[in-house]
Amino acid sequence: MTAQPDRPQLYLITPAAFEPEAFATPLQRVLDAAPVACLRLAMAGSDEDRIARAADHLREIAHARDIPLLIERHVVLAERLGLDGVHLPERTPGIRKLRDRLGKDTIIGAACGTSRHEGMTAAEAGADYVAFGPVGTSPLDGGARADRALFAWWSEMIEVPVVAEGRLSPDLVASLAPVTDFIALGDEIWGAEDPLAALRALIAPLAP
Repeated sequence: MTAQPDRPQLYLITPAAFEPEAFATPLQRVLDAAPVACLRLAMAGSDEDRIARAADHLREIAHARDIPLLIERHVVLAERLGLDGVHLPERTPGIRKLRDRLGKDTIIGAACGTSRHEGMTAAEAGADYVAFGPVGTSPLDGGARADRALFAWWSEMIEVPVVAEGRLSPDLVASLAPVTDFIALGDEIWGAEDPLAALRALIAPLAP
């Protein structure tokens, strides 16, 4: 998973709840129509068998298209199922030890909320990328957001790739495109009647 200098790459996040067989159709339609660089399994809950079944299903779809599949939180499942990496929640300790455990070829991503300090700590510990967000606002989160200045600073000062995620809009995509390496989209598209149309509308500002 590497950054692209001229425009951000697409990073897709699954819904928190879905049936793998039903989700396969819209997912494959999106993956076949858009240049997606990474897919993250973000299934909620602690039902290991259910999450593992979803991971097996998505891995086949992703790998057929040479797209790495990461899993959110579940390091043990990432190892057991031979996934490409893990996306760690905010304030996850021990990234350096986890890097030693998983090896250099496994992708480790770190969610860092809106904290520059947490991002720097994760990058120094060996994370392959850091993710800041949400970049959009909602009445439900008290207005906390990762603003453009954070991404601009990071892109100028830090070499580790940065991901923008959380309540993105076409205007935010246009604003962040010059200062982020990846645009991560999930609920913004999967909640739409036509996820591919929703994706195309969101990334329209990225068109050459």
